[in-house]
Amino acid sequence: MKLAIGTKAYSSWSLRPWILLKAHHIAFEEDLIPLDTPEFRPRVNAYNAGSTVPILVDGDVTVWESLAIMEYVADRFPEKAIWPKNIKARAFARVIANEMHAGFRGLRAACPMNLRKRYAEMDRGELVAKDVARSTTILKQALERFGKPSGAGPFLFGAFTAADAMYAPLVSRFQTYSIKVDPVIRAYMDAIFDHPAFVEWHKAAMENTQIVPHDEVDEPSIGAFR
Repeated sequence: MKLAIGTKAYSSWSLRPWILLKAHHIAFEEDLIPLDTPEFRPRVNAYNAGSTVPILVDGDVTVWESLAIMEYVADRFPEKAIWPKNIKARAFARVIANEMHAGFRGLRAACPMNLRKRYAEMDRGELVAKDVARSTTILKQALERFGKPSGAGPFLFGAFTAADAMYAPLVSRFQTYSIKVDPVIRAYMDAIFDHPAFVEWHKAAMENTQIVPHDEVDEPSIGAFR
């Protein structure tokens, strides 16, 4: 399998399938295509699949879009708990994953993912506040209804699933932009950031020196991501 991704400091959609594959010990070759460079479009076009990354190639199967890649991986590796095994938990996981895929546009627009920086707390507007409130509400619902009762781990449904992969870039924004959260969400964030797959991705993001200007907000950094 091969997974084409973008620059690791910024490419939130690439992070999602990458961290899922790593978390479930599914072997793949990485093809990193630097964002906003002259080589980006020709290399993406060579896959004949969509217009951006990520793109997964598995033999003669090509899949693009993060959530579609996750569904393919779940079908390809049914022995892996890509989604929760319990049908009620699985339904909720898919609902919130799809809500992530389609929503939270205010937060995503105002607070682009940047895994190298930390910015000071400030009022980032009504749309960001609304998205933070909604996202933390559904994360807490998952943790309380399915995560903690399972006893399987600190993630939304106990063990790390596709739902956690979908929300990893979102909670990274809470960290980057010093967004206040309660202790339940803080503990979940720490579980994501301490996961070996996220640690590996973040290390590579810090080592890469490419700067994508439109993903760098116009305010001084107060330090590194962690």
